[in-house]
Amino acid sequence: MGCATSVYASVGKKKRIVQESVVFVLQLRVPVQSDLQRQLKGDAPKATVERLACLRNQIQLVAEDTGGSAISELRTALEEYLSLLTGLIKKKNDGMEGCVEFKWKTLGDGRRAELCFTNLWMEMLTVIHMMAALALTEANSLMIPKACSDSSNSVRVVSSDCRRDAVDLLLKASGYLEFCIREILTRFPPDIKSKLPDDMQESVLQTLSIQALGQGTEIQLGLAVDSQKATLSVKRRLACEQVIYFSQAYQCLSGCDVVSHGCAKKLLRFIYWKFLEAKAAAYYYHGLVTDKGNEPACHVSAVCCFLAAAELLAESKKACFSFCLAPPVTRAPPMWGVMKHLSQKIPEVAFRKSQTYGYLLEEEEKAMQCLPELPDFQLSLRPEEFELPEIEAGSSEGNQTHLLSEHLEDYSDNHDDDEDNDH
Repeated sequence: MGCATSVYASVGKKKRIVQESVVFVLQLRVPVQSDLQRQLKGDAPKATVERLACLRNQIQLVAEDTGGSAISELRTALEEYLSLLTGLIKKKNDGMEGCVEFKWKTLGDGRRAELCFTNLWMEMLTVIHMMAALALTEANSLMIPKACSDSSNSVRVVSSDCRRDAVDLLLKASGYLEFCIREILTRFPPDIKSKLPDDMQESVLQTLSIQALGQGTEIQLGLAVDSQKATLSVKRRLACEQVIYFSQAYQCLSGCDVVSHGCAKKLLRFIYWKFLEAKAAAYYYHGLVTDKGNEPACHVSAVCCFLAAAELLAESKKACFSFCLAPPVTRAPPMWGVMKHLSQKIPEVAFRKSQTYGYLLEEEEKAMQCLPELPDFQLSLRPEEFELPEIEAGSSEGNQTHLLSEHLEDYSDNHDDDEDNDH
């Protein structure tokens, strides 16, 4: 699924499972134990530091024990940790001032910490990045069709509620990523930005945010196709909006250096696959709307759209294969939903309409050389606004008296020890 891979135990040994990918999913990073108590001593109340360390360990253990599948538990722990971290940053006034070493590693990677930094804002970026990854993971799991029995055929079904929930999660993930770009990356000097992992580079975060909106629109199109109330114009609009989102995402990433390898390379292939599917759908529905006209030119234009849709659909299948083979290897789910519908309808309609209006095509040979432009629509979906959680009371500036008491206790203990040594 996207950049994520997983391993399951089978008959006493580990067996690698190639995941299905409906939503592009980021690899999860998990915190590695750090000596927060020692390094934050004197900078935050003892109870706050102990809670930070406890939450960090909890996030690591739960993620490693469940492979990241305990999303609700992880999200709750991350939100509490983020609240404490926010209070610590505001208390320090300058989050760029390193006071503790934070370590993170990729989930399932046996190596030691891959990320190590002393920047509080960098810690916040990594936490919110993990929250976005969990939202994308949950959206993907909701969109993996569940096999069910229907006579002798196996029908893959995703309920409308699951699809709507997946759209909400995609908007949430987009909001997390936009917050990282707007509120955190702007605080980093160029030397820190240049050292960020590929999937935390601004261009990649922006691309992920935009393509999440594109995928939300794709799911909405599927809901519209299943609805008897949705008109052709509504379906065309959603397909055209989808094209715009994926086009923007592709342009955002295609010129960057990071696309030559790793997560960004796979992401670019995913976006190109989805762009071709969206454009095939857009031309198909635009052709159906155009074909309702009475003029011969309308029918010719419609046939051009249907033929273009058929070509784009064939290209999208090749692009899907290219995406799946890009490391780490993933697999697309079998054709279902809107794309199953379109993969059947587009070739059928393109053949039938080209036969029906063949005589017009011969007369309008020039029209065949110019593909109609798709209509331009204002985009509907926006990232869900994300705000930092309320600051935990234990980490606020009102605890200076408590900190002073802790310092005096430490001083008293050390002073008593020194006197005992003198005697």
